[in-house]
Amino acid sequence: MTRSLIAATAVALALAGCGRGDSGLDQTGPAPELPEINQTLIPAMQIARPIGWGDQTPTVPAGFTVTAMATDLQIPRQMLVLPNGDILIAEGRGGGAPPLRPKDVIAGVIKKKGNTQVESGDRITLLRDADNDGRPEVRSVFIDNLNAPYGLAFVDGSIYVANQDALLRFPYQPGQTRITAPGEEVTKLPSRLNHHWTKALTASADGLTLYVGIGSNSNVGERGMAVEEERAVVWAIDRATGARRTVATGIRNPTALAIEPQTSALWAVVNERDEIGAQLVPDYLTSVREGAFYGWPYSYWGRNVDPRVRPQKPELVARAIAPDYALGSHVAALGLSFATNGGFGGSFSQGAFIGEHGSWNRPDPSGYKVVWVPFANGRPSGEPMDFVTGFLTEDGQARGRPVGVVFDPARRILLVADDLSNTIWRVAPRTPAPQVPTRRP
Repeated sequence: MTRSLIAATAVALALAGCGRGDSGLDQTGPAPELPEINQTLIPAMQIARPIGWGDQTPTVPAGFTVTAMATDLQIPRQMLVLPNGDILIAEGRGGGAPPLRPKDVIAGVIKKKGNTQVESGDRITLLRDADNDGRPEVRSVFIDNLNAPYGLAFVDGSIYVANQDALLRFPYQPGQTRITAPGEEVTKLPSRLNHHWTKALTASADGLTLYVGIGSNSNVGERGMAVEEERAVVWAIDRATGARRTVATGIRNPTALAIEPQTSALWAVVNERDEIGAQLVPDYLTSVREGAFYGWPYSYWGRNVDPRVRPQKPELVARAIAPDYALGSHVAALGLSFATNGGFGGSFSQGAFIGEHGSWNRPDPSGYKVVWVPFANGRPSGEPMDFVTGFLTEDGQARGRPVGVVFDPARRILLVADDLSNTIWRVAPRTPAPQVPTRRP
């Protein structure tokens, strides 16, 4: 690092948090309030300092309990519940895009302050809790030697893993606690640079199609659009042949995908762009419409033009569509799971659980929690509700940071991956759920 860059970093660290947030804006729901662009040389950057949980646990609504189901993991990200109830956890960290500007180096310093120092697992871990008491009887390394695994799916006797560079298929026998056979490559995934490395994954309701979310290789195209070929997109991949087509474009960083149970429609949570203000641009939850263009990098939230992008593309902006539901600016939504089979009942019968990893680029931290978005008739139908909190202390320090979430209807539990404390949290109703019949592994 050059002297000038060191000086710039020091100044940025000193100024981090000096920008102004405006908590008076309503930035959730179908019509978020969007302020004027506030572009600065060094954007506000403030990461929550990690302090760990100690003897504390997350906070959940009255009538629920939360316990640590697994600890000492190696950066847990997304999870999958198999038909026999076994839980798979993708662990690891990817990426590798070199910094392009001094501010990228500065941002890297800020972000690193808020991340776990544990080495990347590059593996899948299995938990088995056959009696549903929250204390797994079996924990094993299920698949190892992977390349930054993230998205997981199970279809027709096979487990699919989205590494940062390829979609792999592994044959599976019910009850297996370890797979040693190498994965079969279904298709390669774009991995040039991997500024956004996570590859989200879900299967269509009929199991014939695998959807993969592929993030952009930059914030707003500052590396040039050549490196953005087939980035900021969602792919549909034929499970049998590996043939793929692009479903949606301009969707900057789709970090989790899920099928809405009433309509079987594909939905995503998406991380939007940075560096134009603490309240721009809201991250969002949206249905992924066939052939839709969501604006990146030329516009945001529909047709609001981003003036930084050169050359401008008004013809693309003219057909950009707005997402369905804003989650708030820079909350960094990374997890998405729909309640099924009546969910937890009551207010938590129909809707989506969303894991918000938390901001690094605004003076007043946002996210750092799991929220519930109610649905009716396959669409969001109300304001988001905090469901799992306590990851951020009152004085702005981080005990943990939620990533993937998964609702298990058979056991009526919600699992939350916390990649700062390297924990899987289990949320369950206080009233004992009906006993799950013991299944043969």
